[in-house]
Amino acid sequence: MENMGYMGKILWVDLSEGKFSIREETNDLRKLYLGGVGFAAKILWEETTAKTDAFSPENLLIFMTGPVTGTSVPCSSRYIVASISPLTNIWGEAHAGGSWGSELKFSGFDGVIIRGVSKRPVYLWIEDGEAELRDAKHLWGLDTYSTCEVVRKETDPNASVAAIGPAGENLVRFACIINDGKIGRAAARCGLGAVMGYKNLKAIAVKGTKKPKVYNEDKIRESVKELLPSGGITSDVRKNFVMQMLTHFVEDGNFPVKNWLKGTFEGFKEKIIDEWLKAKPSPCRGCPTGCLESNLTDNGERHIVWEAVAPMGSQCLIDDMKALQKAYTLCNMYGLDTISTGGVISFAMECFEKNIITREDTEGLDLSWGNSDALIELIERIARRRSIGKILGEGVKRASEFFGGLAYEYALHVKGLEIPAHDPRAIISYAVAYATGSVGATHTEALRVHQLEIGNFLYPELGYSIKPDRFESCGKGILAAKFQNLHNVIDSMVCCEFLLGNWALRRGTGVQPSYLVKWINYVTGWDLSINDMLKIGERIFTLKRMFNIRRGISRKDDILPPRFLTHKRGSGGAAESLPFLGKMLNEYYRYRGWSEEGLPTEEKLKELGLSTK
Repeated sequence: MENMGYMGKILWVDLSEGKFSIREETNDLRKLYLGGVGFAAKILWEETTAKTDAFSPENLLIFMTGPVTGTSVPCSSRYIVASISPLTNIWGEAHAGGSWGSELKFSGFDGVIIRGVSKRPVYLWIEDGEAELRDAKHLWGLDTYSTCEVVRKETDPNASVAAIGPAGENLVRFACIINDGKIGRAAARCGLGAVMGYKNLKAIAVKGTKKPKVYNEDKIRESVKELLPSGGITSDVRKNFVMQMLTHFVEDGNFPVKNWLKGTFEGFKEKIIDEWLKAKPSPCRGCPTGCLESNLTDNGERHIVWEAVAPMGSQCLIDDMKALQKAYTLCNMYGLDTISTGGVISFAMECFEKNIITREDTEGLDLSWGNSDALIELIERIARRRSIGKILGEGVKRASEFFGGLAYEYALHVKGLEIPAHDPRAIISYAVAYATGSVGATHTEALRVHQLEIGNFLYPELGYSIKPDRFESCGKGILAAKFQNLHNVIDSMVCCEFLLGNWALRRGTGVQPSYLVKWINYVTGWDLSINDMLKIGERIFTLKRMFNIRRGISRKDDILPPRFLTHKRGSGGAAESLPFLGKMLNEYYRYRGWSEEGLPTEEKLKELGLSTK
């Protein structure tokens, strides 16, 4: 059959042997798993075992696009990366925008799968169906910005380059992958940049001219036209959006303060709004609107994003915007996940305050709250694995085990993954979404719950025609499960999660799930219903759960740090709220058809066409 939306091929690269092979996709794989995260889950399930270590030749590093990637479906230039996470030892995934996903598709492949370990540093160059491994000894030690520049000079000035920096080379367990240089995006979470570093793979550069075919281009364009405002996206509309979103985050108590101990940080909202209004919009390829995360500074570098300014700012009691922009730029250059970086540094500051970490441990560095110089220095040490950076580069879970005593109380994580910049006490749905997330604490696997609960977006097609009480626990297990299923569809299509609840589309009501299924059908020629689509998402999420169960995960691990369950913020927009996690988990498991221990039942697996083998 003719490929519609798919290039039909996945490139496999064996770094140990220096060999390539190309495998064609089956129609069953597409219909059951769609692409992106779905393809990756199926492949990683089949190709690894319970004993496969993240830092082993047998672990795969999977880069994958989806059927809508590189088409005229809006916000579809993204890609996903998946592997066994060195930070959590379970399923790991990360997502990024920019142009890399589209260029991989245009090069003739839906995905690239890396196995083995190269004997020397290399980078991979893919262009129009051809692949080549090139020596990268001269790139080893360079930051991601410089690597992108050099690789473009050696390949094509318009190539899109995904690279690691010193953090990935030094196997920092929360190292990330940066694409498109200084204006680029991060596949940030779960430490997949460290897997790339372990494999001695410095970068993957892609370029192509092969555009994917779609079933009905006219219908796609017609549906997009329905969504876009007639007056276009004006600067006033953008300004209003920035002010609304940042105000929501801060005033509703939906942000971290002092390692999640406090509820307010005086003056922080005004400073970040002022900083954002100076930024220059720079949307990803194919995005008609841009978002809070898509801006540049005056010198053309990526402007700080929310998941950096909150973890490294308010979480550490730092409000110096110049220092925070510098910290963010360093994280991008060195290849560090800003959420985990903020998490380990705020952990270190609290341990320093409690005298668990001393000046002897830090070689004289003062880790007092609010010290922006210490923030910058710790980023340097972590990326280089120097001094206390050797320990902090392991992530908060392992670092707390190293320091011992009460350090574990200050190490906030779920299954080893540090907490994003949204408080599960402010948005109760996030409590169960974090606890059950397939990677650990992730906001993106159920991202739109916060716009349903604190924004102005409703989802009648999912059963939410009325805004739920964000502090109420009843019903939130079901809500989290529904949005997890939906987001696994989005991450397998692959397009941007900000499409749902997009501030500028459809007169502020955002994109409803019916548009997603339309786009899948218009691209592929299929005839899926909304329920068919959501069943695909449920199958993918459940397979990832099975992957984690095989690696030892059960209900005992579906837990939040005690601070979120027993300690109130005390002030601000969610001052007295605490989630009832046990109640929500019971509801969540029942809705999913899982046992009380969080294991999918045989009946549920049969319904989804899954097997435990």
